[in-house]
Amino acid sequence: MIALARGTPQAPVPTDFRQTAARETPYVAFDRHELSEILKVYGRMVAVGEWRDYAIDHLPDRAVFSIFRRSSEVPLYRVEKNPKLARRQGAYSVIAQTGMILKRGGELARVLRVIDKSWLSVAE
Repeated sequence: MIALARGTPQAPVPTDFRQTAARETPYVAFDRHELSEILKVYGRMVAVGEWRDYAIDHLPDRAVFSIFRRSSEVPLYRVEKNPKLARRQGAYSVIAQTGMILKRGGELARVLRVIDKSWLSVAE
């Protein structure tokens, strides 16, 4: 046991280290509205049989929604939210399997149209 002299300030000891670590390392995440928009498109493409799996990554600089045709593959598309680009080209982007940016913008619904095949109609 260590005795402290009178008047010596005692530093508070954190009891839950997970909470302090979480506060020190912020990350970017999709909010409820953004996730709803993405899952709407994803659900339509799953119903058609085009896509089968997804993954969500929350990183310090961006959030990524990866779309897979099969779970063992590399992502077919990645929907990324990068707040640092919000004032420049827009925070949202859709990136193809090759790494090519298919669409970038500030409005998520408009950016997602590049991968949403349901709005396309076949001319007869």
